[in-house]
Amino acid sequence: MTLAKKHLNGNQLKLIAIIAMTIDHLTWVIFPGMQAVWYVFALHIIGRLTAPIMWFFIAEGCFYTRNIWKYAGRLFIFALISHFAYNFAFGIPFLPFSTGSFFNQTGVMWSLAWAVVLIAIFKSEKIPQWAKYLAIPVICVITFPSDWSCIAVMCPFFLYQHRGNFKAQAIDIVLWTLMYAVDTRNKMAVLHLLSRASLCCRNHQARPARKRAAYILIIKASENREPFLRLARFAARAFSP
Repeated sequence: MTLAKKHLNGNQLKLIAIIAMTIDHLTWVIFPGMQAVWYVFALHIIGRLTAPIMWFFIAEGCFYTRNIWKYAGRLFIFALISHFAYNFAFGIPFLPFSTGSFFNQTGVMWSLAWAVVLIAIFKSEKIPQWAKYLAIPVICVITFPSDWSCIAVMCPFFLYQHRGNFKAQAIDIVLWTLMYAVDTRNKMAVLHLLSRASLCCRNHQARPARKRAAYILIIKASENREPFLRLARFAARAFSP
């Protein structure tokens, strides 16, 4: 007699994400700042479950939706509504950049909506290849000031590209989550390296010259002693066929 494996369905995962996000945001409101207390850290750790689940469902939504541009439009409407709730809860002015700060100017829905746009751009056969690659840094700049920054764009994008490959998707989540911990001065450089390497290596039909270019790019990155830059070399190897 064999026991059937039990899996969480989509609704159960969404419920986990909602509960975890609620716990995390209430913790930020009740205990402002990163308190050096174990139970505050524990509550934030629970909240960290939300982002990977949201990223996964964005990728899945782009695969199953009948009209990806309408899907993006609905997310932009949600981003506009949630902007006021997010900023009110955390005492952030409704008008972005009015305080001179560049970070956390709106909620994560802004980045997730742009993630769908980026996926739609790469799915389109009418858009030239150069424009697709140009869209990556442009959208990253647009979403950089939001919660979770442009990481919430790039991770869903690569989860979609690696759909059906659990190992690659797990690496995506780990690497892009680590990116969030990188110092701001190095974040855009590492973002560029990871994007170039992953895009060059993800195609099983990639030309040898293209693969070699990706590895050269990563080897140059590894010459820097910064530990997070060396993650890019690992990414290129992991994503190669």
